[in-house]
Amino acid sequence: MDAAIQTYNNHLEPADKAIAGLLAETIDGQLKKAESKIWHAHPVWFLEGNPIVGYSKQKAGMRLMFWSGADFEEDSLNLVGKKFKDASVIYTSVDDIKITALKRWLKKSKDIQWDYKNIVKRKGKLERLK
Repeated sequence: MDAAIQTYNNHLEPADKAIAGLLAETIDGQLKKAESKIWHAHPVWFLEGNPIVGYSKQKAGMRLMFWSGADFEEDSLNLVGKKFKDASVIYTSVDDIKITALKRWLKKSKDIQWDYKNIVKRKGKLERLK
């Protein structure tokens, strides 16, 4: 695990730390070619410079967000962004994480991608990569 992400996780409350640890371990295991780092103060994984998945502490719990998740056609990713193609889920306990679903979403995150890397260059317009 990236050292900065480990530091981020270590500063969380115990329940959130357990959630973040399981998320990071699973994401690292499924996205072996991804670069991971702290980006905009939160752990994020990138494929070829494009943000794919990340998590952050929210008031409601730990939010797991997929940048292109709105196109995954997954009912469990029920917090869909209004402006972009992101979709999220909130976890309040490590028991809420369904590993089978998480692995399925991570597979889809490799197969379904919108080009967030170049969104500024395209003046906010998203284009489908995969």
